[in-house]
Amino acid sequence: MKTLILGILTASIALASCSSEGNKQQAKDTTANSDNSQAATNTNSIQGVLDSYFQLKNALTQDDAKAAGLAGNEVVKALDGFDKTALNETQVKEFTEIYDDAKEHAEHIGANAGNIKHQREHFETLSQDVYDLAKSVGGGQKLYVDHCPMYNNNKGANWISETKEIKNPYLGKEMLECGVVKEELN
Repeated sequence: MKTLILGILTASIALASCSSEGNKQQAKDTTANSDNSQAATNTNSIQGVLDSYFQLKNALTQDDAKAAGLAGNEVVKALDGFDKTALNETQVKEFTEIYDDAKEHAEHIGANAGNIKHQREHFETLSQDVYDLAKSVGGGQKLYVDHCPMYNNNKGANWISETKEIKNPYLGKEMLECGVVKEELN
């Protein structure tokens, strides 16, 4: 009888231990999935901003002020729709600091569809904001920071690109390949 009770007790402890280990593993899996979900949400948010920014950049490379204006409006929508829930406290603070300035410049670009020179002036600051955002929350892809040394009376300006190939949004078709890759962001 003692052997039977000892056997049942041992089996119960073993089952409880297995169940506890299974719960721990399930908790680990849930946490990992939550982290992956947050990373995916974060990537989706930055991707929306980057996609609309790239539309804007590419419109400027083609000297298309109308398309740049539409893309500027898309940048505003992407910034407004940015999901901050996946960001840590520092990233939320950085996003908040970037948001107002980036939105203002994107709005100016959208409102000035007939004035490409003015759009390019605002694109310069917007590019710095997008750079700061990508550095803070990650870009979700390889990005290239390009530099045009001739823009703004040889003061120069930077922009972000999704490709290594230089397509200059500041000088457009006039000097499309003017510039260098200054930095790569992963």
